[in-house]
Amino acid sequence: MFIDIHVHAYRGGPPQDGRTVFCTPEQVLRRYDELGIERGCVQPLIGPEVYLPQSNEDVLAMCAASNGRLIPFCNIDPRGISNSPDAPLDRWLGYYRERGCRGVGEVMPNLPFQHPLVQNLFRHVEAVGLPLCFDTAHALGGTYGLYDDPGLPQLELSLRRFPKLVFLGHGPEFWAEIGVLRTPADRVGYPSYPVHEQGVVPTLFRRYPNLYGDLSAGSGANALLRDPEHAVVFLNEFQDRLLFGTDLCTSAQPLPLAGFLSGLRDAGRISEGTFRAIARENARRVLALGECVAQ
Repeated sequence: MFIDIHVHAYRGGPPQDGRTVFCTPEQVLRRYDELGIERGCVQPLIGPEVYLPQSNEDVLAMCAASNGRLIPFCNIDPRGISNSPDAPLDRWLGYYRERGCRGVGEVMPNLPFQHPLVQNLFRHVEAVGLPLCFDTAHALGGTYGLYDDPGLPQLELSLRRFPKLVFLGHGPEFWAEIGVLRTPADRVGYPSYPVHEQGVVPTLFRRYPNLYGDLSAGSGANALLRDPEHAVVFLNEFQDRLLFGTDLCTSAQPLPLAGFLSGLRDAGRISEGTFRAIARENARRVLALGECVAQ
């Protein structure tokens, strides 16, 4: 059984704004039953750049009603409390940690990683001891996600500055750099060509033990499926820091990752231990989870 590090849902269905199209928690659990997913982490979408903001309380409520199968994350906008780089964001983070939230995310304001407000958020998340999942952007304006330059130098400075903060790497600009890109513009989408030379992401994994990989969404799956031979090498080397995920948004969304990982295990390309680590055990360790109480 898998544990999903990254999923979205709206209690009662998404708002009818013509933009926000996400599953209900009931639809999420039906897909989980189909795919053999034991439980998953619901990450609130609070950024106004693209979606109608969702409350942490909604996520807490739907998780409480799931009989242990949905795990709450909280999300805090770095502009909160006072819109200043010394805002005491630990007040909110500590509050939600005490209410059972196991992580922070999906952090996706369209600000640079090195913006003082973002750095302040990282500082407080590190202090309260929760992992943080970020999404990435290729530009400032017209999109969502934390901006970084080609080569991810701002992320690297953050990994170095906050060594006790577990960063869950996610998003197209992050996962595209699993290999050396033919052009910088290739980081915007899902490169389809093989990984002929390892990129900055494996280097960052080797340098910084606080970097973990959220394999969800098309971006995480594409990082592996674009070159299965390289995927085997990558999964085996970083088996202790990669986490299965879906980033499930709509009920009919294709989710190839579970079958791909199971296929590699069944073919003997990765061991049962490597498979279990990525499928569930790394998530249990990072989130300090016990066994699921019901299914």
